[in-house]
Amino acid sequence: MLRGMMGKPAAKGVVAIIPARGGSKGLPRKNLRVIGGQPLVAHSLLAGRRASSVSATYLSTEDDEIAAVGEACGAIVIRRPAELASDTAQNDAVVRHVLEVIRASGSNPEVAVLLQPTSPLRRPSDIDNCVALFLDKKPRTVVSVCPVDHHPGKAVTIRDGLLEPFTNDHDMEARRQDLPEVFRQNGAIYVVGVDDFLSNGRFYARPCLGYAMERRDSIDIDDEFDLGLADAVFQARSRAGG
Repeated sequence: MLRGMMGKPAAKGVVAIIPARGGSKGLPRKNLRVIGGQPLVAHSLLAGRRASSVSATYLSTEDDEIAAVGEACGAIVIRRPAELASDTAQNDAVVRHVLEVIRASGSNPEVAVLLQPTSPLRRPSDIDNCVALFLDKKPRTVVSVCPVDHHPGKAVTIRDGLLEPFTNDHDMEARRQDLPEVFRQNGAIYVVGVDDFLSNGRFYARPCLGYAMERRDSIDIDDEFDLGLADAVFQARSRAGG
């Protein structure tokens, strides 16, 4: 079921999808916790709405309060079934459900952008840049990334009490600045072709292009510390006019 404003036509366009269920194990009611004076989920909804490349923004939820936030932000709300709101539900199944509902309503978007609500600091320009990469370079997917906090060459494993390099002995002794730059998925933006996704269910599929974001814009909310850090970054960014 779709509820809310239809906005710009989605046919042959780009749709943003924000999956936000009411439950959360680590941080109760996480998607409604407040950052910068707004519920966490609102930041992703508004980023999708403000991205010039996005023709329609959809919120998938089973929760009445989250649905109300979505409607207030001008998103189209799609009610998900209970089995897609459990702790074990995967984003691929949720996004598939959204796309099937969109198609059943008569729209046929070509590109889907997954915006997870736990990444509140991504900007509309980041979304537009990812979509531009996808449309211009024509990979199968685009994934946002950021530099790692700690290089994997300095990571170790311990077996039977003995410390072993995760990569190799050379990396263990090398200066950090001499090691190759390494990135990680930051969970903020995934861009996929709708037909490809419905056939394969993959947010990462080769060839895949990476879009690099700043670490400070890549905070992924998992606990109270992340929430406080994201709020501090948001407030500082607001004071700086950005």
